[in-house]
Amino acid sequence: MAFHWFNPPVYVRTDRPGIHFGVSHVEGAAEQLLKWTNRGLKWQHAVETCMAAIEGQVPSQDARRAFEAAAKEESMFLPPA
Repeated sequence: MAFHWFNPPVYVRTDRPGIHFGVSHVEGAAEQLLKWTNRGLKWQHAVETCMAAIEGQVPSQDARRAFEAAAKEESMFLPPA
């Protein structure tokens, strides 16, 4: 499987205290989204945009922006270290 890379990475919280994760491709963003328990409107948009990016319908950077917005909405976003 070919990854759909984006740059810069989006850093998010993990379920392990003190550990953050840098997401740098659409597939990783989609995987992280599925782990989150809060699922607001931006989460839904991010899932749809990630799926569209995987299918080649939108650029990977669109998925990155949607993922970052969802991470902020769900309080999962961490600014780059």
